[in-house]
Amino acid sequence: MNHSSPAPERTDGTDTATPETGGTRAAPATVDADEGPRTVEYGAAGRRLAYVEYGTADGDPAVFLHGTPGSRRLGALLHSAAREADVRVIAPDRPGFGRSTDWSGRRPGDAAAWVEPLLADAGVEETRVVAFSGGAADALALGAARPDLVDRIDLVSGAVPPSVAAATPRLQRVLGRLAATTPRLLGAALRGQVRLAERVGPSAVLAQYTDDPGDVPVEVAEIVGSDFLEALDRSRNGPVTELAWVRDGWGVSPAEVTVPVDLWHGGDDANVPVEDAERLRDRLPDAGLTAFDGDHLTTLLDARSRALDTAPRD
Repeated sequence: MNHSSPAPERTDGTDTATPETGGTRAAPATVDADEGPRTVEYGAAGRRLAYVEYGTADGDPAVFLHGTPGSRRLGALLHSAAREADVRVIAPDRPGFGRSTDWSGRRPGDAAAWVEPLLADAGVEETRVVAFSGGAADALALGAARPDLVDRIDLVSGAVPPSVAAATPRLQRVLGRLAATTPRLLGAALRGQVRLAERVGPSAVLAQYTDDPGDVPVEVAEIVGSDFLEALDRSRNGPVTELAWVRDGWGVSPAEVTVPVDLWHGGDDANVPVEDAERLRDRLPDAGLTAFDGDHLTTLLDARSRALDTAPRD
């Protein structure tokens, strides 16, 4: 049964929320995510997964899955909201990003292979998952395959399966084709983006996520810029692998995701049109959508407090 968080109704039946009801765009309290991230070894290949924590150390656990590209550092944007909600945010570098080792050929269906050892190392048996942007693929795969590990999923500006998307932006289609056919060329292009971000600063990164980079608080801009650079510092394998999913599909059927899913999405999101989020909601067995007056990044800033709320959802 579909459900929605309390919010004013739009004429099309989709919930709406404003920054005032959905949260603040202010920067979080400063957190140093580089004070020795923990590393978990998993699998026969001896792969390593790096992660840090934000929020309250003994709070209700929530695994935060960054986007594509992204890293554990983006979890800093949730720190203050997590402390207020008494939530322990566990933020990994997903495979192939940041300080986690590569996993060529990885698929969303492989998510449990690295999330389960992550939870074991953190001493957590069951968790909710909060996923931003491209992290939605792993989140939904977990919800379909391992409802014993995941009790709830929140997708913030979440990507949708290609089988559901009807309005995939042209740039994403091009990147997906490059990832599947000429991955080295895409890797070189990503290295070029890194050099540009290093030279120009966070504004070069913000332009990928928001229509108004100048309106983003300086501290938030620095976190987003640092997140991008950390994601691609050691390897471009992660984004190349995941962008290929745009063409090849996720291998995840929304109908098989049995845990409750809440979608938080911006009506002005140019990366993932809200119409695609609405289609995903309609295909999930137990889902609700709250729409914000914002874009890809500002929706994360506006929705984070509500997405981390531990109160039962109607």
